[in-house]
Amino acid sequence: MAARSRLHALYDRYTGDDGLPERDALPRWLAPLPKPLENLGLHLAVVVAAINLVGTAFGFWYYRFQFDAEPLAAWPLVPDSPLATLFIALSLLLWRFGRSNEYLNALAFFGCWKLGLWTPFVLAVFLDGFLATTPIALYAFLFTSHLAMVVEAFLIHRYSDFPVGAVAVAVAWYGLNDVVDYFVPVVGGPHHTLLPVQRYVDGAFTHPSPAHEYAAAGAVVLTLTATFLVLSTRVKKLESRSVERREA
Repeated sequence: MAARSRLHALYDRYTGDDGLPERDALPRWLAPLPKPLENLGLHLAVVVAAINLVGTAFGFWYYRFQFDAEPLAAWPLVPDSPLATLFIALSLLLWRFGRSNEYLNALAFFGCWKLGLWTPFVLAVFLDGFLATTPIALYAFLFTSHLAMVVEAFLIHRYSDFPVGAVAVAVAWYGLNDVVDYFVPVVGGPHHTLLPVQRYVDGAFTHPSPAHEYAAAGAVVLTLTATFLVLSTRVKKLESRSVERREA
């Protein structure tokens, strides 16, 4: 009984509202996580951030071969997923220590939504190619860990209002990534994450069709949907608070 009581106390402590921002009345499609899961993630923000920092370090290691093949000027545009996990780690840490930064919050949502879904998308579309070059355990890790990034994205609405200026910065950054990754490279060739259908020929990576177009379509759609989701969250928050003021 004592052990059971302690478990209940731990559950209540880490899934309760104490010390956390209030949850706005958002529709389920903007706040899909159960409230106890949101609360758990926010109570464990430092732990979640630390896991993401480890993921960031792993991501930079994972991209080491692509860094070798890319011009130095293109390096900031190459490690998309590691930057996304860095953004969410910094977003959570700054919020947890009372220094929340709306620009990081918006970048973190965009990054976790976009890369959290784009990576499983290409892993599924190019399944045979990835399994031919990637151990099954690593493939499963990449698939599930990126989906976990999507879950993290839906913690941010609890402590961010997604102001328009911050959203504009996130749209500019991830829009720039789409442009240089698939359409108008800044230096060298397109800089998107390598796909198994690509080959390294004469000092550059090939970008065969239609694989390149599939990857580009996924990236652009996810940038657009991220923009829609954060602006919708902002609008719904303002509407909810307006209703509360009228009813007060």
